[in-house]
Amino acid sequence: MFARTACLVAGAWFLGSLMIPGALPAQTDQRPNILWISCEDISPNLGCYGDPWASTPNLDRLAAQGVRFTRAFTPSAVCAVVRCGIITGVYSCSIGGHHMRNRIIPPPHIKCFTEYLRAAGYWCTNRSKTDYQFESPLTAWDRNGPRHDDWRSRPPGKPFFCVINLTISHESQARHSEEFHRRLRQRLRPEQIHREEDAGRYLPPYIPNTPEARRNWAYYYDNISEMDRQVGEILRRLEEDGLAENTIVVFWSDHGQGLPRGKRWLYDSGTHIPLIVRWPGKIPPGSVRHDLVSVLDLAPTMLALAGLEVPEYMHGRVFLGPRTEPEPEYLFFHRDRMDETFDKIRAVRDRRFLYIRNLEPYRPYSQPIQYMDLMPAMQQWRRLASLGHLRGPQRLWFAPTKPVEELYDTQADPHNIHNLAHDPRYAQVLQRMRQALEQWQEEIGDLGMLPEPVMMHRMKPLGRIPRTAAPVAQTSPATDGKVQVQLSCPTEGASIAWRVAGRDGSWHLYTKPVLVEPGAVVEALACRLGYFDSPVIRIHTAKD
Repeated sequence: MFARTACLVAGAWFLGSLMIPGALPAQTDQRPNILWISCEDISPNLGCYGDPWASTPNLDRLAAQGVRFTRAFTPSAVCAVVRCGIITGVYSCSIGGHHMRNRIIPPPHIKCFTEYLRAAGYWCTNRSKTDYQFESPLTAWDRNGPRHDDWRSRPPGKPFFCVINLTISHESQARHSEEFHRRLRQRLRPEQIHREEDAGRYLPPYIPNTPEARRNWAYYYDNISEMDRQVGEILRRLEEDGLAENTIVVFWSDHGQGLPRGKRWLYDSGTHIPLIVRWPGKIPPGSVRHDLVSVLDLAPTMLALAGLEVPEYMHGRVFLGPRTEPEPEYLFFHRDRMDETFDKIRAVRDRRFLYIRNLEPYRPYSQPIQYMDLMPAMQQWRRLASLGHLRGPQRLWFAPTKPVEELYDTQADPHNIHNLAHDPRYAQVLQRMRQALEQWQEEIGDLGMLPEPVMMHRMKPLGRIPRTAAPVAQTSPATDGKVQVQLSCPTEGASIAWRVAGRDGSWHLYTKPVLVEPGAVVEALACRLGYFDSPVIRIHTAKD
C-alpha cells in the first residue's frame, strides 16, 4: 500500500446562473472526468449479473463496456448510514453515524472527500440526495440539489466529478399505488413488465409466497427496469456531449434490496450490491472481478484516479487504476438503531463465509419498524406468523430470540438461512472470523459500543449544536495593484467559503490568499461538519 498523507482542502461552490445546455466548455485539463450513477435499495438483480427475470439493457451494455464486480458490498444496509461512510471514506460507526437518522459531529479532521477533488480543480456536482447524517456543507459541492445541469454547468477547461442519484428503486416505490405503477409501466417496453403471477418463482425462500409479496417483488423489478432506462438517458447525454471517452462511469447501489429481510439486515440480501465501472481504454470491456470491494473504497479510489494522495484516516482501499491496492482479507459490517427500533449487530465476511455477531440476542429479528412495516409483503408475513402458518426458513425471522453467532457458507447458501455456527466442522472458520471482527472493532474505535445518548452528549453537550466561528480576515497590498485577502478560522476543522459581492453569487472554497481589485467587497463564512455555519463577514478592501 502506498504511503497516505493528509490532503489540502480547497475548491469552489458556485450558486450562480446555469450555463445554457448544449453550450459546453472545452476541457483543457486532460485528467479523467468521473460520473457516479447511484441508485437505491437494489441487490445485483440485473441481467448482466445473470438474473433471469431482470430486463436491464443499458446497465448490461455498460457492464459489457467495462468491468462488473461480483463481490461488492456496503458496510451497512440502510441509506444514510452508508452515505455517511461514502462521503467521508470511513466506517460510520467510527465517527458516530451508525444510528439511522441522527445528526452527528464528526471529528475535525474528517472532510467530505469532494473537497479534496475540488482542491485539485475538479468541478463537483451532486444531484439531489445527500443524507450524510450531517448537513451537507457549503464547501462540499459546486452545485448541489435538483436545479442544475450536472457537468454542463462547469467552467471552461475543468474536469468534473458528478453524482446523479436515482431514487425510483427505493423501498417505498415497491409499494406505491397501482395508478403510479401503471404510469411507470407505460414508459417500459412490453417485455420489461414483470407479471405478478410470475413473481412467485423468483421469491427468496424466506418470504411467504403471498399475493402481496408477488406484487411487491414484481414492482421492485419494474422499478429496476425504469431505473435502467434513466441510466440510459444519462449515458446518452454524456455521449452526445462528446465526453464518454474521457469519463469514468461508476454505477452502484447504496445497499441491497428494499424488501423484507433485505434492507437493514447484514445478510447478503441487505449488503450485496451491483457495482459496474466503465473506463474506456483503461478497463478491458466485459471484464469481471471477484475480489472483495466495499463502497468505502469509492472515496480513496476517486482521489487516486484524480492523481491525489489519499488521507491516512480513510478506511477503504484503492481498487482501480495504477495505484490499485491489494484485496483485503475481510470486509466488515454494522447495524444499530433503525429508526425507532434498537439492535446491535456486527458482521465480517471473506470471499466465502459470512459471520454475524448479535450483540443483543434477546431482541427478536422481527421487531416492528413503522416504516418497514408499511410494506404489504411484510404485513402479510406478520399475519401468517401470528396464525402459525409459517414453515421452514419463513419461520426463522420470527424466532423469539437470536443466536449470539451466525455463520453462513455464502457459496452453498446464498440466502443465508443455514446457520453453521454450531457445526463442529466449521469451528476453525468461526474462530478466525470472530477474531477478525473483534480486532476490527478495536482498530476503528467502534462507537456502537457506547449507548447512543452518551455518544451524542459527548458530541453535543446539553444537546446544543455549536456554531462555527466567523472567519478572520487580513488585507495587504499585492502585485499588479491587487489587494490580497487572507482568511483563517479559529474553529478546528473548519473550511471557509468566500465570494466577491456583486458578482454572480458564486461561493469559492478558500485555500490560499485571494487577490481582488481594490475597492472590492469580499464576503466569507466558515463551516465545519455537524456545526451551524458562521455568520457571513464582509471585508471592504481599500482603493488607492
